[in-house]
Formats: sequence, C-alpha cells, structure tokens
Amino acid sequence: GSNHTIHTGVTVCVTSSLPSATSLMVEDKPFTFNVSVPYATAADAGAVCVALAVDNELQPDKVTKQLKVEGTNLVADFAASEPRLLRAAVAAFLDLLNLATRTLEKFGPVVP
Repeated sequence: GSNHTIHTGVTVCVTSSLPSATSLMVEDKPFTFNVSVPYATAADAGAVCVALAVDNELQPDKVTKQLKVEGTNLVADFAASEPRLLRAAVAAFLDLLNLATRTLEKFGPVVP
C-alpha cells in the first residue's frame, strides 16, 4: 500500500509488504539494491517519490520496495528473494525514475 508520513525530516512515500526499512533485509530476501538520487530541492525529490509510489511490486511476497525522501535525496531500497526478481524490479524502477526526472527537468521545479 501507499502512505505519506513524515518522521524527523524523512518522508516515506511507499512501503510494499514490509513496515520499515530496517525489516527490508530479511532472511527470505537476501538480494538487495539501495540508491540515493539527489535533486535540487526536497519538493522535487518528494514529487518524484510520490509519482513513483503509485506502482506497487507485482510480487510483494518476493520483492519489497521502500521509497523515501531524505533532505533533497530520493532514497530507494529494494529486497528480493531471487536475483532475477530484483533485477526486474530495479530495471522497471529505474525506467520510471528516468521518466519522472526528465519530466521534472522539462516542465521545471516543483513550487512548494
């Protein structure tokens, strides 16, 4: 599901099937991917985060994703039970991230 809560400067946009980032790395999901993408402002990072948050993982029991904004960075954490599932989830995410970022660049920054 999708949520938008703020905890000490961190906006959590989406968590699929697990309640927190600390529980992302669990025994049945040993394959992980983490990335931090810098933006000009926290509003821009938040806009991209919310845009990407609408897409849940197709197999949430096998792949988990958490998106959050830390300062002006969009942070994404993935964990999966199999390498091929992780690769597919990350590839799809990066394609959408590229589209959202290019859209932001084309139409200008988010006005808070």
